[in-house]
Parts: sequence; structure tokens; C-alpha cells
Amino acid sequence: MSEAVARLGTVIRRLRLERGISQEGLAALARIDRTFMGEVERGEANPSFDVLERIARGLSLNLSDLIRQYESED
Repeated sequence: MSEAVARLGTVIRRLRLERGISQEGLAALARIDRTFMGEVERGEANPSFDVLERIARGLSLNLSDLIRQYESED
């Protein structure tokens, strides 16, 4: 996958860990398979807009806030 997808996965993982949510827990909140959640976090899968919005909500964020976190990631 691309560098952008890998960076997105890193941001999602960091936010999940900061909130003390397990990967399985976030997958359940986002209504996606845990295996797919792992692929997203490792940058192996490029989530659709719909899935990205559900992940953001699972992290108690607006999609725009998730994107801001992504954009500020070095």
C-alpha cells in the first residue's frame, strides 16, 4: 500500500491506544471485522470513506478530526 495508507493506519492505531480501546473493541464499534481493522492499522488495507467514518466515530471523533490528526502526523 501507499505511504499515505500506512500513515493513516499509524494514526488510527495511536488514537486507539490513547483511548485504551482494543483492536477488537474498535472493530466492533466500527462494525468491521477485527482482521480488517488490523490490516487498516498496518497499512495493508485502504478503508472506504464509509469505513473511515465509522472508525472515526468508534474513536469518538468526527471524520474531520481524524483527518486533522492524519495531516499533523509527521
